[in-house]
Amino acid sequence: MLTDGGPALIDGPVDLTTTDGTVLHCDRFVVALCLCRRSSTYPLCDTSHRRRRHPRSAE
Repeated sequence: MLTDGGPALIDGPVDLTTTDGTVLHCDRFVVALCLCRRSSTYPLCDTSHRRRRHPRSAE
């Protein structure tokens, strides 16, 4: 499920493989994947999208 302005929520548990080959085992029932790339725990969401907003374009 995609959330508006937030993470992608997927059913767990799940193993994620990052681009460098690292495997992350997530044993939660629901795993939040970061879509904004602001998370300090990327690719997992740490809710940084709530604290830091995208700069708005000039209107």
